[in-house]
Formats: sequence, structure tokens, C-alpha cells
Amino acid sequence: MNISLHIHGAAGTVTGSCHRLVTPDGELLVECGMFQGPKSLRSLNYRRFPFEAAAIEAVLLTHAHIDHTGLFPKLALAGFRGKAWTTEASRDLLHWLLPDAGAIQEGDVDRLNRRNSRRGEPRVAPIYTRIDAEASLSLLAVQHYDSWFEPMKGVRARLRNAGHILGSAFVEMEIDATPRPVRLVFSGDIGPQEKALQPDPSMPDPCDILLLESTYGDRLRQRLTEAERRALLGRELRDALKAGGNVIVPVFAVERTQEILDDIARLRRDREMGAVPVFLDSPLAGRTTEVFRRHHLALDRGTDGRVFTGGDFRLTETVEQSKAIGRIHGGAVILAGSGMCEAGRVKHHLKDHLWRPESTVLFVGYQAPGTLGALIRDGTPRVRIHGEEINVKARIRAIDAYSGHADRDELVEWARPLLPALGSALLVHGEPDALRGLADGLSGAGLERARIQAPDLDQAFDIVFRDDRWQTIRSPVAAAPRLASAQASASRDWHNDYAAALLDLRNALQQEGDDRRRQQLLSEVRRLIDSHRIGGGDGSKPTGSSSTPRPTPRSNDAAARRATLAGQ
Repeated sequence: MNISLHIHGAAGTVTGSCHRLVTPDGELLVECGMFQGPKSLRSLNYRRFPFEAAAIEAVLLTHAHIDHTGLFPKLALAGFRGKAWTTEASRDLLHWLLPDAGAIQEGDVDRLNRRNSRRGEPRVAPIYTRIDAEASLSLLAVQHYDSWFEPMKGVRARLRNAGHILGSAFVEMEIDATPRPVRLVFSGDIGPQEKALQPDPSMPDPCDILLLESTYGDRLRQRLTEAERRALLGRELRDALKAGGNVIVPVFAVERTQEILDDIARLRRDREMGAVPVFLDSPLAGRTTEVFRRHHLALDRGTDGRVFTGGDFRLTETVEQSKAIGRIHGGAVILAGSGMCEAGRVKHHLKDHLWRPESTVLFVGYQAPGTLGALIRDGTPRVRIHGEEINVKARIRAIDAYSGHADRDELVEWARPLLPALGSALLVHGEPDALRGLADGLSGAGLERARIQAPDLDQAFDIVFRDDRWQTIRSPVAAAPRLASAQASASRDWHNDYAAALLDLRNALQQEGDDRRRQQLLSEVRRLIDSHRIGGGDGSKPTGSSSTPRPTPRSNDAAARRATLAGQ
């Protein structure tokens, strides 16, 4: 009886979660997430799935974040016709998040196609559209916490509270096998203890194989009470407003927005924050906040129904309303998506404010390597936004107290009850340093180092019964990975370096004393380019050039376009 586990995302990186189980009775996915971060990693979103979508009988989605769900509409386009099981709150959030992701892709592709037309380059198509995403929602099915169900023959599963965001779950699973069933736990994303809005994560039952997220596997956070966290936010906002400019807060539409809104409302009710205007410049965040209100009884403090009230928040729906905020240059707090500054209205606000020394950008969430948010947070002096070069002069601040992820000690404590009987622990959803840090933590807690594995992208594992326990061993037969492990886990790629080189060149030209020296510098750059081109041979790609595939050209026929997307 052959059972195998295939890691198709979140391997050496924190995005693109997708794990495939192959059993004698069929195949299922846990997660179907979108890759974020450097362009080389995001290019995987346009590639073919490394499996046949039509062969997948069921999908389990742990929570609504796009890095865990964002390619589900593409899976449906590619031929998946089963059920995607998740919690009720996650389903309600996905009814907004997935169509919004499709609309963002359409907008991004429209801008790219305008540039491509000017450059004489071919048109491209989005991974999927808003309409495609809306169509995929009919495949979502609800399961309640702690209730066993059978997503496909020979497999039983249940969703348990993960304490990460509204509706988040980890998955406990049993697969029929001999001499006894295989028990697996897929952690999804595990929340910290005493997280704002969410109850503490449930503790998992013993299992044979654990897939454990490692986002903060090398990090220990200062333990703050709810009051201390709120006071910290209040100090940051007051200091930022005293500087004279606006405060730009990049936020994720789910959970982080609601936590910040709730704390600002409480700061105002307690008279610890003045009556400054607070703009929520994200229609998506406004709609997901209504989902939180609808599910307020599931929130850690939701029994009184007072969540997010008393803040006098100004929700902007239209583009014109968003542009009007740009005419305010001081004294306002602007919460805008997206949280990693990769899309959405926050990029326009950053263009307006990054160059202003009196303005403040306050980060309250994780920034994946290679994203615009990570570059700004890490001190890049200049960035490119919508093709324009922006000097970073604003105050850059960060609060780590709103993290939705458990740190190393919390992850180890959550997994500790599993360690004595555990056959294998596969560490996913983490950068290399985080993976090593969590491996050290688990080893220190008593798990044999040989039982801890950090998969590469698209790596396959056979599940075998040895030494009186089920465990994973690397499969000797596996397809070539879509991206080398070094590239998949890189914090930057050549696209980041290209943008930085353009900014450095412009700055060097400005600093030269006269036009003659500027011309000499440009001539030297051209000589380097010419020598590299000659080194590439007879028109072939020079060494080091990108093999990143382009999105498929758009077809005028909708059915043909969907068939093309399904085959990417």
C-alpha cells in the first residue's frame, strides 16, 4: 500500500502553501496557496501545477489568507471538481478575498499590457479573473471545528482551532493503512498565545507525521499583555502625529486590520488618543470587517458585540475617495492594503509620503523577503513604485506585537505533546534561518534530529512503517522542482537587484560633477553590457539570464483562455 506526500509550496519560503497526499484511493490537497515575494517566486503562479488538477478529489483549506488559498480558482479552472473543505468563517472571508485577488490580477495585467503595447511586447493574461474566482466559490464546503468527516474514501479529517485568524484551523487526518492508520497533522498557521481577538490554539492529538509551520521559528518575541500592546500602538501613533505628517499603516484585510481598528477604538474610548481622522482605505478590509462582526461570538472578546465600535472610522470605497485622502498631508492615520505593499491603494499612499520626512510608515505585520514592504522596512534608501523612483525619507517604524504567528518557543510547546511518538516532522512555511531555528528548538525538546526534515520545493516523501512507527523518507523518484531550492528561498532575485541598480545608476549620475564624467560613466556601463552580450554567443541567452516564463497571451475566446490557463 503506497502513500506519499508531495510538498508543492511553502518550502524554504513562507508563501505558496500546497501539500498533496497520494493514497491508494486517490489524491487530496491541503492548501492551494499563491506565491508572494520576489518575481522569480511569483512566476510559479503562472506555471502548470505539478500534478493533474482533475485527479484531486478534495481540498482542505486551513484559513483564508491568499498564501494558503490564492491559487484555488486556478485549480478549478484546471479541472478540479471536488469539494474544498474549510470552516464557515473562512468560507465567508473567501467570498470576498478570492474575487478581490482576481480583480487585482486583472488590474495589474491591464497596466502591464499598456506598457507592453508601448514596448511592442505581447499581451499577457491574468492567472484568473474576478469572474473565475466567483465561479470557484461554489466548490467550497463547510465543516465545523472538532468534527470528523471523510473528504475522500479512506481518509478522515477534522479541523481544529489554530488561533491564527478568524476561522483558522489545523488539520488532523487519518489515512487507512496496514498495520494501522497513518495519523498526520497539518499545522496551517499557528497563532501565538494571548493573541488579539482569537482564542489560544487547541492542542493537537498524537500523530505519526507533523507538517509544522516555521514562520518565526528563529524568533522569540517580547510577551506583551493586551493592554501593553495597545499602549505601544498608542505611543507610536502619538509620536508619528507629533512629527507633523500622516501615518501610513500597511494592513492585511483579514485580522490585522480588525486588530488595529479594535485597539484604536479602545484607545479613543479610554481617551488615550485624540480625535484624529482614521481612514480605512481598503474596500476589501471594510467587507471582511463585516464578516468579523457577523462572527463576533467566535472572537475572544466578542460576546458583548462591541468589536470595532467607537472609532469613528472613515471607510473609503471609491478611487476618488482614496485620491481625496492624498490631499491631506498631516494629522491623519491611514490604514491601507496590501499588508506587504505589493498591490492595492497603499502603494499610492507610499508614493505620496515616503519622500516626506514628517510622514511615518508603521509596519504591523510580516513582510516577505523581496516585497516592497520588506525593502522599505529593512532600510532601502530608494524604491521604485509604479515605475517611479522614490527617496525614502519618512520615519519607518514597526510593531511586532500584532503577529499572527507563534514564535519558536510557542511552536515547540504546541508540538511538544506529539514529540514522543512522532515519526517525522516536516518543517514548512519558513525561511532557511527560521527552519534551522525551529529544528534546534524541537531537537532541544527531545525530538531526534534525524526525524526532522526541511523539504525542498516539489519534493516527494514516501510514508513507510519502520521501527514500529509511520515516518517519511525522501522518495527516490520525484519530478524536477519548478524552481531550485536556492531560488525558492532567496530573499531577493535579479528583479530586485535590477531595480536597485537603476536607482544606484541614477544616483551616481546625479552625484557626478559634470556632464563629461556622467558620459564616461554611461560609456562604461554600455561597455559592460556589450561585453556581456558578446559573451552570450550567437544570439542565445547570456549566462545568468532569466528563464522565468511569461504569462500566456490573452485569447479573445473565454473558453480557450480558460483552457490555456488550465494548462499553464
